[in-house]
Amino acid sequence: MPLICLFYGIAIYMYYDDHNPPHFHAKYNEYEVIIAIQNLSIIAGEIPPRALGLIIEWAKLNQKELLKDWQLVKKLQKPNKIAPLK
Repeated sequence: MPLICLFYGIAIYMYYDDHNPPHFHAKYNEYEVIIAIQNLSIIAGEIPPRALGLIIEWAKLNQKELLKDWQLVKKLQKPNKIAPLK
């Protein structure tokens, strides 16, 4: 599970050859959430609202890069790192 980005204690990952729809995993402390890239909705899990807001803000800024990384991991290739939220 490659780490794509780390900001404010939130780690963003994608699994190699993961199931559709295109998504990423976000971990914050003991919480984990799976977010769909296309519409930025929660597929599974839970996370504190403040952390979720930061994740969604970051994902909106990087949606194209996330989709590119999704294509890479589907091909079992290493995804690119994405700049953190500042």
